[in-house]
Amino acid sequence: MTEAPVPAPGPNPTLSSQRAALRALLPYLWPKGEAGLRVRVVAALFCLVCAKFANIYVPILFKRMVDALGPTNAAIAVPVGLLLAYGVARVMTQLFAELRDAIFAKVAQRAIRKVALSTFRHLHRLSLRFHLDRQTGGLSRAIERGAKGIEFLLFFVLFNVLPTLLEIALVCGILWKLYDFWFALITFVTIVGYIAYTLLVTEWRIKYRRQMNETDSEANTKAIDSLLNYETVKYFTNEEHEARRYDVALQGYEKAAVKTRVSLSLLNIGQAVIIAVGVTVMMAMAARGVAQGRMTVGDFVLVNTYLIQLYLPLNFLGTVYREIRQSLIDMEAMFSLLSVDVEVADRPGAPPLRVDRGELAFEGVSFGYDARRPILKQVSFAVPPGHTVAVVGPSGAGKSTISRLLFRFYDVNEGRILIDGQDIREVTQSSLRAALGIVPQDTVLFNDTIYYNIAYGRPGAPRGEIEDAARLARIDGLVASLPDGYETRVGERGLKLSGGEKQRVAIARTILKRPAILLFDEATSALDTHTEKEIQKSLAEVSADRTTLIIAHRLSTVVHADEILVLEAGRVVERGRHADLLAREGVYAAMWRRQQSGAEQAGARDEDPAVLEPDPADVK
Repeated sequence: MTEAPVPAPGPNPTLSSQRAALRALLPYLWPKGEAGLRVRVVAALFCLVCAKFANIYVPILFKRMVDALGPTNAAIAVPVGLLLAYGVARVMTQLFAELRDAIFAKVAQRAIRKVALSTFRHLHRLSLRFHLDRQTGGLSRAIERGAKGIEFLLFFVLFNVLPTLLEIALVCGILWKLYDFWFALITFVTIVGYIAYTLLVTEWRIKYRRQMNETDSEANTKAIDSLLNYETVKYFTNEEHEARRYDVALQGYEKAAVKTRVSLSLLNIGQAVIIAVGVTVMMAMAARGVAQGRMTVGDFVLVNTYLIQLYLPLNFLGTVYREIRQSLIDMEAMFSLLSVDVEVADRPGAPPLRVDRGELAFEGVSFGYDARRPILKQVSFAVPPGHTVAVVGPSGAGKSTISRLLFRFYDVNEGRILIDGQDIREVTQSSLRAALGIVPQDTVLFNDTIYYNIAYGRPGAPRGEIEDAARLARIDGLVASLPDGYETRVGERGLKLSGGEKQRVAIARTILKRPAILLFDEATSALDTHTEKEIQKSLAEVSADRTTLIIAHRLSTVVHADEILVLEAGRVVERGRHADLLAREGVYAAMWRRQQSGAEQAGARDEDPAVLEPDPADVK
């Protein structure tokens, strides 16, 4: 007997949590309002019963053929009718079994799809805090394994384990009726002993299986994390370091796998002993009955056939039970994701956001990712319709937190954020985010084409509008120079594009969305000076007559703002226009002088002939 590898991580299962997972699955198998699927369930169960009755009748027909042939007239008294009935019964057994699987396939696959889709949607409803705390590789594997676990439970438990138990009960009843109580009792005791031994040993060895799950998940997550950060690994020549981390996880899996294999051998040996004892006792009783003339050779064959017929699914039942336990763990892990509370949720009956003018206001906003470490402290400002306000400050001042709160990835601890007088906590999140457009500092693209990544801003937009957005973002020149044009694939996380090219794709995507309120979070941080000036013009065109909030570290990008807020240690320490802030000789003026001095030094380095003159060794 072999055991399939189980690469699944999962929480320690409890009987109540497993029952809860099964209860959660039932509505998907008997869906409301889908009469066609319910008819399929009933038809599949009918085929299941027919297949089992046909299978039970096969040994009886075989016994009658053996008795009819006899030892002397086998050559001349072939029971043609019984032979035909025997063949038909075997065909019907297989026919009903295949019909059962074919009919139920749509029900099972629909349930798997619906559960996986519900989990996927729920994950998108969970807060950013949840996703920062969890590892993406582990989440994707949880959904994948959960879906496979459901499929296994449906086809093997519903159509193999339960029918096998039904068949065992029928066989015990037939043996009791045809012969005596002892045949039925020994068959029952053998089966109960087999099942009890399997349960006890499996419960003991499940801890080794769980260790396999956990170490495999750890290895998989480390591998994904390392490959996603391929460039960082190369920057620091840490290939061997990553290999060592991966190998540590693999070593843990190796040790757990060895223990699992050894314990499996112990389980298989015990199961074989139990079955061998039961078969030997039954055959001895049948042989004695034949010798005493109470039973025929056909009866001896019948008992033997029934034992073999039961032994095969019983042998399979040991492996199935272990897989059932694993499937329950996987299902519970997936359904536990569905039970995670949504930290940032729409209030019951929340209306959609109505954007008439696009006025944005922060009123006494305080927030901290951890209550012990506040990030924003009583921040208040307003962005009038069609105006541009910039938030500047040193790293760690809380600038990017403003964008996360505006998009409602988190809810404020104190104060409120208003759009056209509406508290964003009182409206639906989908309508809020539909009204906002962002060009983030760290642009991550989908592993698809340039066209797809731009069109993501408004799926279904006409191609002409997508190309217009590309022109405004100054990326149309790059697209024209590529052999595949807009159909060029950008690679995992957009690694095939430079930082500036990715940023321009992100700008085009936001332009296409046409939001009422624009947010630029270090939108030109990855661009060179020449490209930055070009895109600043484009952004000025796009943000004209739109409420715009700019979060920036480079002050030269916000000198045109109607108002500039200087954020320091989570508080607004200065505010005003560029010229006014310079005249105050405060925090902003000091930041400006430092950046201008740095820019002049960088320009001097660019003009240094020693830098511009190529090394003779590089001249080919």
